Amino acid sequence: MKYKLGDFVRFVDEKLEGYVTRIIDEQMIGVTVEDDFEIPVLASKVTYVHGHGAASHDEEYVAPTNIPAGEFKSKGVHIAVITDAKANALVHLYLVNETSYQLLTAITTEQQKTFKGEFAGIIEPQSSAKVYSAKLSDLQLWPKFIFQVLFYTKQNQPLPEPLNITEQFKAKDFAGAKKLVPLLKQQGWLIQLDQPELIIDAQKLKESFFKPAEEKQEVQKPATELDLHIEKLRDDHQFLSSSEILNIQTDHFKKALDSAIVHQMPDITFIHGTGNGILKHELHKLLSKHPKVQTFMDARKEKFGYGATKVILK
Repeated sequence: MKYKLGDFVRFVDEKLEGYVTRIIDEQMIGVTVEDDFEIPVLASKVTYVHGHGAASHDEEYVAPTNIPAGEFKSKGVHIAVITDAKANALVHLYLVNETSYQLLTAITTEQQKTFKGEFAGIIEPQSSAKVYSAKLSDLQLWPKFIFQVLFYTKQNQPLPEPLNITEQFKAKDFAGAKKLVPLLKQQGWLIQLDQPELIIDAQKLKESFFKPAEEKQEVQKPATELDLHIEKLRDDHQFLSSSEILNIQTDHFKKALDSAIVHQMPDITFIHGTGNGILKHELHKLLSKHPKVQTFMDARKEKFGYGATKVILK
C-alpha cells in the first residue's frame, strides 16, 4: 500500500479530492472529501495531488525554530494531537520537542501482536515532527503506540534516561479542553511523555489525613443563562453514549439550579434545544418536584424558540 493516512489524493474518474482517512486493505482506502463524507475507493483509482505527492509525502518535519538564549531545557517531550485544517474527521499526531536536546526517535505501533514501524528520525531542539494520522472517531480501533527516545547534545549536559513508553490512547486523553500547542501554534491536545517523577512527601501525606475539612465551600454564582448542549459541556462528547450525555447534562442542570438557589437568584434559564425532547422532559420532571421552584415556562420564544426553559425561584 503506497498511501498513508493523511495523504491528499484526487479521484481518477471523478472530480473529487480529499484526504486518506482509512486503510481498508491492500487494495482499498477510505477518502474523506470536503463535506466530511468518507468514500471507499480502490487505491488504483486515486492519485497524489500535485504539491501533496510522493516528493513531499515523506517530508514530515516541521521547520525548527531558533533556541532562545538562556538555560538549557531538559524537559518537554510531548505528543500533540491536532485536527486537520481541511478534513475535520482526521487528526495528526506530532512529537513536539521543547527541550534543548536532539531526540533520536523511533515510533512503532502494535495491534493484535502485529508490529509496524511508523516513524524514525532525529527531531531537532525546539522543533516537531508529524508521526501518525488517523480518524479520531476510530479511537477504539487505534493501535498501541511504543515511543522510544534517546537524548543527544554536544553541550556539557547530563543525559536523561532514554524514554521507552507504551501508550494506548483512550477517550479520557481527549476529555480536556484543547490548548495552544507549543511550536506548532495550533490548538490541540497535549500529552507529556517525559513527565517529572512524582515524589511523595510522606510527612505531608500523613498531615493531609488529619487536616480538617473546610467548614464552608464557596459556591460559584451561575450565569443567568446556562447552555446544556453537550458540546458546550464536554470536548469528548463524540465518545459518549446517549445515556452518558443525558446524565452529564442533568448533573450540570442540578448544580446550576442549586447554586442559583444558594445565591438567591430570582430566575435562571436553561438552554436545552429542541431535538427529540428527552432532555427537556427530564428537566421539567425535576423542576416540577423541586420545593424551591415557584414555576417554569418556555423562555423568550423569539430568542430560543422552544429550546429553553426559564425557571422562577421562590
